[in-house]
Amino acid sequence: MTVMAPAPIDQQEDEEMLVPQSDLTDNHQPMEVVAQPEAANTVENQPVEDPPSSRFTWRIENFSRLNAKKHYSEVFVVGGYKWRILLFPKGNNVDHLSMYLDVADSASLPYGWSRYAQFSLAVVNQIHNKYSIRKDTQHQFNARESDWGFTSFMPLGELYDPCRGYLVNDTLIVEAEVVVRRIVDYWTYDSKKETGYVGLKNQGATCYMNSLLQTLYHIPYFRKAVYHMPTTENDMPSGSIPLALQSLFYKLQYSDSSVATKELTKSFGWDTHDSFMQHDVQELNRVLCEKLEDKMKGTVVEGTIQQLFEGHHMNYIECINVDYKSTRKESFYDLQLDVKGCHDVYASFDKYVEVERLEGDNKYHAEQYGLQDAKKGVLFIDFPPVLQLQLKRFEYDFMRDTMVKINDRYEFPLQLDLDRDGGKYLSPDADRRVRNLYTLHSVLVHSGGVHGGHYYAFIRPTLSDQWYKFDDERVTKEDMKRALEEQYGGEEELPQTNPGFNNTPFKFTKYSNAYMLVYIRESDKDKIICNVDEKDIAEHLRERLKKEQEEKEHKKKEKAEAHLYTIIKVARDDDLAEQIGKDIYFDLVDHDKVRSFRIQKQITFNVFKEEIAKEFGIPVQFQRFWLWAKRQNHTYRPNRPLTPLEETQSVGTLREVSNKVHNAELRLFLEVELGLDLRPIAPPDKMKEDILLFFKHYNPEKEELRFVGRLFVKSTGKPIEILSKLNKMAGYAPDEEINLYEEIKFEPSVMCEPIDKKITFRASQLEDGDIVCFQKSLPVESIEQFRYPDVPSFLEYVHNRQIVHFRSLEKPKEDDFCLEMSRLYTYDDVVERVAQQLGLNDPSKIRLTSHNCYSQQPKPQPIKYRGVDHLSDMLVHYNQTSDILYYEVLDIPLPELQGLKTLKVAFHHATKDEVVIHTIRLPKQSTVGDVINDLKTKVELSHPDAELRLLEVFYHKIYKIFPPSEKIENINDQYWTLRAEEIPEEEKNLGPNDRLIHVYHFTKETAQNQMQILNFGEPFFLVIHEGETLAEIKVRIQKKLQVPDEDFAKWKFAFLSLGRPEYLQDSDIVSSRFQRRDVYGAWEQYLGLEHSDNAPKRAYAANQDVT
Repeated sequence: MTVMAPAPIDQQEDEEMLVPQSDLTDNHQPMEVVAQPEAANTVENQPVEDPPSSRFTWRIENFSRLNAKKHYSEVFVVGGYKWRILLFPKGNNVDHLSMYLDVADSASLPYGWSRYAQFSLAVVNQIHNKYSIRKDTQHQFNARESDWGFTSFMPLGELYDPCRGYLVNDTLIVEAEVVVRRIVDYWTYDSKKETGYVGLKNQGATCYMNSLLQTLYHIPYFRKAVYHMPTTENDMPSGSIPLALQSLFYKLQYSDSSVATKELTKSFGWDTHDSFMQHDVQELNRVLCEKLEDKMKGTVVEGTIQQLFEGHHMNYIECINVDYKSTRKESFYDLQLDVKGCHDVYASFDKYVEVERLEGDNKYHAEQYGLQDAKKGVLFIDFPPVLQLQLKRFEYDFMRDTMVKINDRYEFPLQLDLDRDGGKYLSPDADRRVRNLYTLHSVLVHSGGVHGGHYYAFIRPTLSDQWYKFDDERVTKEDMKRALEEQYGGEEELPQTNPGFNNTPFKFTKYSNAYMLVYIRESDKDKIICNVDEKDIAEHLRERLKKEQEEKEHKKKEKAEAHLYTIIKVARDDDLAEQIGKDIYFDLVDHDKVRSFRIQKQITFNVFKEEIAKEFGIPVQFQRFWLWAKRQNHTYRPNRPLTPLEETQSVGTLREVSNKVHNAELRLFLEVELGLDLRPIAPPDKMKEDILLFFKHYNPEKEELRFVGRLFVKSTGKPIEILSKLNKMAGYAPDEEINLYEEIKFEPSVMCEPIDKKITFRASQLEDGDIVCFQKSLPVESIEQFRYPDVPSFLEYVHNRQIVHFRSLEKPKEDDFCLEMSRLYTYDDVVERVAQQLGLNDPSKIRLTSHNCYSQQPKPQPIKYRGVDHLSDMLVHYNQTSDILYYEVLDIPLPELQGLKTLKVAFHHATKDEVVIHTIRLPKQSTVGDVINDLKTKVELSHPDAELRLLEVFYHKIYKIFPPSEKIENINDQYWTLRAEEIPEEEKNLGPNDRLIHVYHFTKETAQNQMQILNFGEPFFLVIHEGETLAEIKVRIQKKLQVPDEDFAKWKFAFLSLGRPEYLQDSDIVSSRFQRRDVYGAWEQYLGLEHSDNAPKRAYAANQDVT
């Protein structure tokens, strides 16, 4: 499962969403790929397995200081093509690092170029490589999508967190692995024809489910048991797991194309992306098996799940010095095997049965013997016929509080002998007559990192030498090497493909590896790999599925024969009356909601009229059909009646002449005239001067618009001549005074103008298909009592009305209230309505934030005061319109706030062990000196004359002391901490030979045989005097930090320069190590205090008072 979609650049999407960095694009076609022999620098006639590939490493120094929004790497070449990495250090309008692979020379490539690559992008963790974040995808690059990657690669908070290890010494290391492949059309491949098997559709976010279902389906004994579960014709697959699974298995067995899984996921309640993200394959397997086991109770197949998958092991504790043993028998359906530290399946089993010694502080309490030395372990009583092994590729790392993927090499055999070494895995109670020799049936593979990837399976359905790869919709034949060795994981050495680039062959970690294995016991394989045919399938199920199949075939046939038929849509007066004022207000009808006919193209229209006569009960001679036409102003109206000659033509010909825009269907209006007895009569002859007009009536009291009828009028006639007819249509007295308006258009804005009743219809430019709206004339004094007193104001309101869902920015998932507004509301109108709703007197204290339609979250930046003209501008997001806005109530008016800079400053008290966070708001042109003066009014100083300074702390190091004259507008407190503190008296009176040095806490870690320095805690400055020894300095440090003697005795002290420690003795003269007097840049040289990071955390108090 790989979730992909193109999207606009400020998309903040779910983690696995892959997007091009630039403009909107159409969804691209999935493509299958093989090697690209024609690319430069590749071996001729290269085999499929070795397409050109390479790894590029990019070190970015001073990363946090990068000011440009975009940052490109240098160009590198793979497969004869030029590539580069595009990176947004502060996110592409999201609070994540954004990273893409870019075609470096796209601007100069010939028209119509495209290239296909599989690639991964990674941010390397420089402390622990296993925490590196890697995401992989594939894309066909072209002129419209010349870059592709991840808008939300990793949270900026995590990236800039000093403890995480992604930024070390302000250097970021990014890696790209690129494999260039040749494109082959995905759609021409027929899995059933090539392999005899079909795949499962990728439903978007079902991850590992397709692999597991294919594995279970290809255990024929299991499939047979599923077919034999009792279900009835009244069951619905989406509400019944047995029926959903029966239906799925039947389609996998008999269908010619890939099968959908939606009914099954609905049946066990996992029909959201979150369901699959919150569980793993083992849990899905258990959910399925437990639910099936439950449904099988009391049926002919009761106990099948246990018979196939259930084994037992014995947990034991045995005392060493006394005769006491405790045992407990437990069952299992699958076994979780360690990958880390184990080179193969046998090593994992060895570890599983490893004996643990309970001794010392960990002695075992044996009932009558008290605390005893003992040994504890697990042995197997029996293994099941089908052995499911879950490989622990994903582990939770408590130190880092995150999941990691173990990509280590881990081998698994084609034949697994669990009786090896005299049955060392078996308990004394095991039945030694059973031969536990297993053969490999399936290998389930995950390709990618811990944050997502792609899942597929290698299966040999009949246990022959032929393996098949089941990759969602696609099934291919594979050899044993591909199914086994290539799924072991570990590292692989790539041959050199580009002389002059990466000159030495390099090893890269294989991110595709097995995470689940299924073995079948040799002695049971004939029973398990059994024959399953139609007679195993219940009659009602066969009927239901055959009917489904027939419907599918029928639709397919309809689609295939579509070119032989014409769809004719017939609108009538009844449709207009039904829809106007309810579903629609503008134009006359929604053609998707009228009666539709599918007619063979060669049939003449006169024959079609006979079908209409049967359908609507209107004799052929009383029918008159009008063609619709799309006008230049985008309205859609009846244009002219069909001529007798046209009615002799075929419907296919008519469709083509009717309207080029809607040439997929023929749209008609059926005019039927009724006599006094309300029965159809022949339509009147239409002369050139006759105009067919449609009439809508508006009632301002009810704010209601409805269709009341149509009339033929003479172009030379005047509206005044038909007023009594209109009054009759509306149910008014014949002499009621009415006003008439013409509905001219409604896109992009409404145009509805009064009609002069005293001039001719021709002079008013009225023609066939025009719409006249009318209403009672209102006395001037009563106009005020109606919201929309006339037709134009009502249509304007309908066109622009918008229900807006307002949410508090603090609770962005919940609607707080809804307001009906007009899209033409100004910024002031909107905030006034919100303030009114909230009972707030000052609307300028409302701040609004727009909605991101893709991420379903608030946009990162709020709307500036009067920063948009209308409500419509607030709701639009690229080509989508939202109906959600977020609001905040500020403590000061927004225009005032926008002129201020807000900084969060952590104040460290000189004598108390506490830190208070203050939020400082000052005009943007203020200086650091102003910040310090403001802070002095808020904080508790050790004495009235104390002076303060402002520091920039990053990665537990002090990077800068801000000069009081520095402007605050450009200070960024998002990624590093601003710390305020008193300047100690000793620093104010530095002697000529005194030094001010940086002092940092650190601990050491070894990763990949390299020693890493990790800083932690609060850094500080210290004055050291010439000739002062470490012993003397230690006394001052201990006093300053108030560390107990017992703990302080364990601390080590080192001079660190550029990350390398040089340990000091008590007698060493510390000042001789520090030759640089300035403190700017001096974080590269510091006195390090090495000790474990277990100091109590300081009490952080957030001061909510703001200036």
